[in-house]
Amino acid sequence: MIRILLAEDDAAMRGYLERALERAGYAVTSVDRGTAALPLIETERFDLLLTDIVMPEMDGIELAQRAGAIAPDMRVMFITGFAAVTLKAGKAVPQAKVLSKPFHLRDLVLEVDRIFDIGSASGLN
Repeated sequence: MIRILLAEDDAAMRGYLERALERAGYAVTSVDRGTAALPLIETERFDLLLTDIVMPEMDGIELAQRAGAIAPDMRVMFITGFAAVTLKAGKAVPQAKVLSKPFHLRDLVLEVDRIFDIGSASGLN
């Protein structure tokens, strides 16, 4: 099963994303900030880091850069509601996908499916 580490500081959004990804068949571990994600990346294997960019303590870009040093094979997808940081994320972690808020859950799941070359296996409408 594909394992996703979700770092999102907004509790409602975190729960929303976690439920959608689990319904689509992914195993999701979620944390509320980047500093909570790093110890997990050091001790567990994840296939995807799905992270908000703007978070307290450590932003998603720094988290992705540190995660890349620890787990270079882990893929990265950023989610953000701030258009200005999208460009910064693309420059800092060019191989990462950036999904801008607001987005439909179907779009998120389709993007994750694409990352792993999975056909439309999810049942989200």
